[in-house]
Amino acid sequence: MRLDTYLYTPERGWNRPFDRGLDSENSLVIIFGDPDIDDGHIGLKELISSYPESKFVGCSTAGEIFEDELYSGGISAAVIRFECSKIRVAACSADSVSDDFAIGENLIKTLDDHGSLRAVFVLSDGLNVNGSELTRGINRSLERSKAVVTGALAGDENRFESTWVVVGRRLKQNYVTAVGFYGDNLHVEFGSQGGWDRFGIDRRVTRAKGNVLYSLDNKPALELYKRYLGEYADELPASGLLFPLQVRRGDEEPKVRTIVAIDEKENSITFAGDIEQGSSASFMKANFDNLVSGAEQAALQINSDEYEGEEAILIAVSCVGRRLVLGQRSEDELEVVKDIFPPSVKMVGFYSYGEISTRTNGRCDLLNQTMTLTRIWEKCTK
Repeated sequence: MRLDTYLYTPERGWNRPFDRGLDSENSLVIIFGDPDIDDGHIGLKELISSYPESKFVGCSTAGEIFEDELYSGGISAAVIRFECSKIRVAACSADSVSDDFAIGENLIKTLDDHGSLRAVFVLSDGLNVNGSELTRGINRSLERSKAVVTGALAGDENRFESTWVVVGRRLKQNYVTAVGFYGDNLHVEFGSQGGWDRFGIDRRVTRAKGNVLYSLDNKPALELYKRYLGEYADELPASGLLFPLQVRRGDEEPKVRTIVAIDEKENSITFAGDIEQGSSASFMKANFDNLVSGAEQAALQINSDEYEGEEAILIAVSCVGRRLVLGQRSEDELEVVKDIFPPSVKMVGFYSYGEISTRTNGRCDLLNQTMTLTRIWEKCTK
């Protein structure tokens, strides 16, 4: 595997000339870009024209990650040429499929070849797709597979207006894309961790439908949330990123959910993933040191037993809520992650509206407010 990473900033353009020798039918170009970029963007056009044979994936962001630095207004990109593994890209329009479960199911059916699929990286519209239903559909199609699934929901700073994903070589709204990785020489490891603190009492979800929460302890959800947010209530839904909700059903692993919209008329809150009726819920708040420590723990979860210094790409996805809380300290969490790995591991990524990762039960799930990492590398045998 050969790779290089590139950064575009409005002030300086691309940070280095493109290595066009990385272009091939078995090369992958990953793009994480500012949400205001469109198909006519000069930097994007230069990148696309430099790799005419390669496959493209990517999405809009709430901040671009390049190595251990955070940027806004530009593009963070990686170009990877696989030497002994195969890749395939699939896309599905959220407008053309009846439900998000079916999108996940159909994407995997397109990618799965009943044997050599080793991993899937998913990028989804960040506002109009229910990430919980999407991952349930993915899990249904992967019931007999051990493929690792990671990915994220696209971001739009903290505006919640529109997001895009790369489909072919175009930027499109209301799409989900996925890239499948194939072959025994491919290695994919992952880690994911939060770092938020619970506060207040546990409450019962007394009315919810899908990813819309209507009541907690039989009280209107939005009204209760506003009471807890205090002075931040007038800034909803953006301020809700600072106070996510942790939900747990029975003995299952707890899940953190991020607000993406509110409905004043219905007194309801829409989250990036499902809120199951009957589950327990608790408000959460930030602890700076714990968030940075959580990012470090995510990096330490990555298994390096077989890694021997080969070139590798590390895709870092952190939640926009973490960026808003950490502020100028956001790069602290990027630095602790990068310090875990040797220089042969190059890092790109972005701040998202939700993270996707395989859990301890072997199934993927939508996560919120985490640092989620995916490392991909090859060990080719003659």
